[in-house]
This record gives sequence, C-alpha cells and structure tokens, in this order.
Amino acid sequence: MAEPADDAPAVRRVARVVLLDPLDRILLMHGFEPGDPSDDWWFTPGGGLEGDETHEQAALRELAEETGVTEVELGPLLWRRRCSFPFDGRRWNQDEWYFLARTAQTATAPGGLTELERRSVAGLRWWTSAELSAARETVYPTKLAGLLRTLLDEGPPSTPVVLAPEFVQGVPPGAPGGTHG
Repeated sequence: MAEPADDAPAVRRVARVVLLDPLDRILLMHGFEPGDPSDDWWFTPGGGLEGDETHEQAALRELAEETGVTEVELGPLLWRRRCSFPFDGRRWNQDEWYFLARTAQTATAPGGLTELERRSVAGLRWWTSAELSAARETVYPTKLAGLLRTLLDEGPPSTPVVLAPEFVQGVPPGAPGGTHG
C-alpha cells in the first residue's frame, strides 16, 4: 500500500453495529447527502471513536446516540472494511469495524444526533433479511444483504472477515470543479 500524500485525509477509526432484534431483523439508518436529499442510502448505526475509547465502547455509545437503543448484548467483531466516499463537501476515509449486537428493544428514539447527523439522517427502519435482499435502494456496505444472510445461516465467523475496500468516486459537493456521484 502506498504511503498517503501529506494532504490526504487521515483514516477515521469507526465502530459500526449490526443490530438484530429477536426476529433477526437488522436496524438500518436512512441517510442522505445534506445538500441533495434525493442522494440517499441505508447504513448500519455507528461512528468515529472518541478519545481513547475502544471500538466496543464507541459501538455502544454511537448506538445509544443514533438509535436510543441501550438494552444491548454486544457480540463479536464480524467484519472490517476500508472505505472512502464524498459526503458533505469532503472526502471521508474510514477503517470500519462491524460488531454483532442483539436486543429485544425495538423502539427507537435517536436523541444524541450530531448537527451533521440531524441534517443527513431521515430515520431508522428494521429490515428482514428477505426485505434487504430485495431492496433496490443503496445499502452500505454494498454486500450487506449477503453478509446478513450468511450471518443468520452460519453464525458469526470465527475470526473477523475483511471485506473488500469500497471507494465511492466523485468529488465532494462544494469542492472546486466537482459534482457528487
């Protein structure tokens, strides 16, 4: 792997949660580009580590802030993924860790959203595996439907699976000379 250029954005350490309810439905967030609500997608709850917190601590904190779900049994690390994408006028480079979690608490109440999240999150939805497999909407990571099916059929992997990196092209909106997409 090449060394990043001096002006390359730092890699953000992120903890994400694959939250399953007693019916094995997964909770996803509905996000969109703040300047273009028609540019939307679904994704797992989670976010960047703060200070010296662990990935597990960040996963639980982010889950509580973004969904209001606090009655959680955090399970193993399932997957890791590197990704890069334009969002809100800049490029984000992330090292994401996906943890399995289970809950009986299906009511959501996102009360700790950041200002950016308030401008870019349309809501939350519980999805069955079949609904996710049939979805025509954009979902991240892009192979989540298959990953979820494998998880439900085979259980968590014995060691975390490293997913293929995802690099979304496009210049962030507002950047000189670019359009989003």
